Parts: sequence; C-alpha cells; structure tokens
Amino acid sequence: MSVAAQQEAAGEALTVQALTAQAAVWQETADEAAAAATPAPTTSAEKQKFAKTRFVANAGLAAGATYQWIIKPYRAGKFKKGASGRTFALIKAGLAGAFAYNRLKAAADNAKGDPLLSKAVAPLTASIESLKGLGAKLRKGTASDADLSSLQNVITGVKEAGSGAGATVTDKVPSLSQLSGG
Repeated sequence: MSVAAQQEAAGEALTVQALTAQAAVWQETADEAAAAATPAPTTSAEKQKFAKTRFVANAGLAAGATYQWIIKPYRAGKFKKGASGRTFALIKAGLAGAFAYNRLKAAADNAKGDPLLSKAVAPLTASIESLKGLGAKLRKGTASDADLSSLQNVITGVKEAGSGAGATVTDKVPSLSQLSGG
C-alpha cells in the first residue's frame, strides 16, 4: 500500500472516529431529552395535589350531609312511623347516608396524600367501611339508634383526626342535587 493510500485510510479512520464520537454525543443528548419527556414515577404524596384541602372539603361535605339530612331530622322525629313527611325524610336520609359514605371514603383516600393526615385517619378506615350499608338502611327506615350513633362517631373521629393534623373540618351542607349525584 502506498503512502498516499495509507494517509487516506488513516484520514478516513479519523473521520469515522469523529463521527462515531459525535453520534454518541447525539445519542446521549437524545436519551436525556427522552428521559426528561418521560414522566417519572411519583411518590404517593405527589400523586394527589392539595391532599389536605381535598380532605377538608370531602369530610366537610360528609359532616354537613350527615347533620342536615340525617341527624337533625332524626332528632326532630321525622323517621318515626306516622310522622309527617316521613317518606321524603327517609329518602333524603338514604341519599345523604350513601353520599356521606362516598365522601368519607374519598376523604380517607385524600388523607393518604399527606403523611401526617394519613397517620391520623388510618385508624378510622375500618369505621368508615362499616357505614357501607347505612344509606340503604336509612332509605328503608330500618336504621337503629346504634347505626346513627356509629355514623356520628365516625364523623366526629374524622373531624378530630383532621384537626390533629392541621386540617380543620367544618360542616358544608350539600344540596339535594349533590346528594342524588346530579
């Protein structure tokens, strides 16, 4: 091989090396850009923004519905046989019971997004789950004093847990259309 051919081969080898190095840089840049564009897994706290705010809103709606549509009419005797407006009061109470259960479950899920709140609410999840059939019992007029007492205890427990974690819950009365999901 002549000297010129050797020099040309060496030049080509250098060019290939330079292009390979440049390609590696471009690939690295492309990989970095792809990594930046791909969402990374988030922690449970990051999955839910405003966890405390959502907790307060959901727990407040559950407490308001419970007081306005269940506790207050119960104390007024609206659920007793022969009471005026009993059927409508039982229907509203049934809707409120189902609504309160739904909002309490949502509040418990919201609490998982805040470390302090999750520790405070965790013991109440079994109590919340025990309320699952309350809406149907209220609608049918078969709810007992014990059922209403346990509902009130769960609401009080959620409020206290929120207050202990710096998320004060105040009652917010939902409208009838909110109760029925409308």
